[in-house]
Amino acid sequence: MTTYWIIFIGIALLSWLVSYNLKNKFEKYSRIPLPSGMTGCDVAEMMLRDHGIYDVRVISTPGRLTDHYNPLDKTVNLSEPVFRSNSIAAAAVAAHECGHAVQHAKAYAPLKMRSALVPVVSFSSRIMTWVLLGGMILLQTFPQLLLLGIILFAMTTLFSFITLPVEINASHRAVAWLSRAGLTNVYTHDKAVDALRSAAYTYVVAALGSLATLAYYIMIFLRRD
Repeated sequence: MTTYWIIFIGIALLSWLVSYNLKNKFEKYSRIPLPSGMTGCDVAEMMLRDHGIYDVRVISTPGRLTDHYNPLDKTVNLSEPVFRSNSIAAAAVAAHECGHAVQHAKAYAPLKMRSALVPVVSFSSRIMTWVLLGGMILLQTFPQLLLLGIILFAMTTLFSFITLPVEINASHRAVAWLSRAGLTNVYTHDKAVDALRSAAYTYVVAALGSLATLAYYIMIFLRRD
C-alpha cells in the first residue's frame, strides 16, 4: 500500500508540473505572432481546405483550453483566445484540432476506436464513483460490486490510453502541415512543436494516473480476505 501512495503522489506532482509547464509555454508562445498574421480561425479554415474538407465548420467556444473537435456535428471548436489570436500558440492549437478532423475524414483507426468507446465511457463515468464507493463499503459481503466498479474504471483507463496515439498523431499532422503551408519558419516552427509536445504530456500523465488508480482498486479487491 505504501508503494502505491508513493506512486500516486509522484504522479500527482508530475501532473501539476506538466500543467504548470503547459500554462507557461502557452502564455509565452501566445505573445509570439505568426509570421503571416493569420488568426487561429484563419489557420483552421486553411488547413481544412488544404485537406479537401469542406463539411467541417470552425466555431468559437467559451473558456480557455476548451479547444476540441466534435465528430458528431463536424465542428472545430476553438476557445475564444485561440479563435481570435494570431500567435504561434493559437496556430498550433487550431492546426492540432483540425488534425482530428483530418483523422475523421481519413477514418483513422484509433480515432474510430475512441469514438466507439465514448458512449460506454460516458455511461461508466456517470455511475462509476457510486459503484466503487458501494463496492468498498460492501467489500466483505458483496465483492462483486467492487469488481463491477473496477471493470467500469478499466474502460475509462482504456479510453485514456487510446487517446494517446490520437492526440500525438493529430499534433504530428498539425506541425507537418504548418511547415508545409509555410505558416511557420525556422524561428517559429520549433515553438509550435514545443507547445504541442507540452500539451501531449498532459494526456500521458492522465493515462498513467488512471492506470495507477485502477491498480489500487484491483489491489484492494485481491486483498479483501
